[in-house]
Amino acid sequence: MTTRTLIAPARLNRPRGKALYRAALTLVLAGFTLVFLGPLYWMASSGLKDTQEAVATPPTLVPGSFEPENYRRAWEVMDLSSLLLNTLYYAAGALLFQLVLDVAAAYSLSKLRPVLGKAILGMMLATLMIPATVLVVPQYLTVLDVPIVERNLLNTPWAIWLPSVTNAFNIFLLKRFFDSIPRELLDAAGLDGASPMRVLWSVVLPISRPILGVVSIFAVVGVWKDFLWPMLTLPDPAKQTLNVGIYSLSNGVPVNVLIAALTIASVPTLILFLIFQRNIMSGLTAGSLKG
Repeated sequence: MTTRTLIAPARLNRPRGKALYRAALTLVLAGFTLVFLGPLYWMASSGLKDTQEAVATPPTLVPGSFEPENYRRAWEVMDLSSLLLNTLYYAAGALLFQLVLDVAAAYSLSKLRPVLGKAILGMMLATLMIPATVLVVPQYLTVLDVPIVERNLLNTPWAIWLPSVTNAFNIFLLKRFFDSIPRELLDAAGLDGASPMRVLWSVVLPISRPILGVVSIFAVVGVWKDFLWPMLTLPDPAKQTLNVGIYSLSNGVPVNVLIAALTIASVPTLILFLIFQRNIMSGLTAGSLKG
């Protein structure tokens, strides 16, 4: 069977059809590149301008002034090194807790099949329909006075780590991948005397590296880009994350220095994406088809 397309293959094989196709493809790619990379270019170039040029209207496409020391000033004035270390610490803890607890939850729902497992998964997925801002108040009241233990978690890493564990999307991704693992493989390990925990550690996790990489990236980026929750739960300036710290110190800072600080804050996540973009795509599609 031939695949039906908007343009017949016979027309694409003609010289005029090839020329039109290549022109349309070039325009579409150029448009998407401009939309996605334009704001990044504006941010990076504005950090190299002086104060007057950075706020000029209309903005200049190419910096007329070249002041790379703005990035050094942003690093020193806003104490970005401490903010970066704080954010890395929170991101590492959130990553560890998500890998341990979300993997255990997904493996239980997929392979151990507990009682009411489908109902539990359905309730987890239902939370994805609730806007995150709606949950801010009950989560804050919970962190302010944790039930049973009666502890105040404000200005502690636990205020960032514990809410990040309840990630229904990551659990669903992991479960879908675990569903694609042949049951015969796990049964063979069970016949050899392996316990469910040993099967998870020795069989499931080694072949789950793509999806674990995706969950890890989501966990790090989720903490890195979050603003509202760290601002509420980490009022101490010495314990704030990168985004909240830049916002708190933005008063009285020149616009070009502030933009330079924002550029520095964006670099780690961009590098993370460029390095692991193949893992992201392969992990998201892994487990979508069985066989």
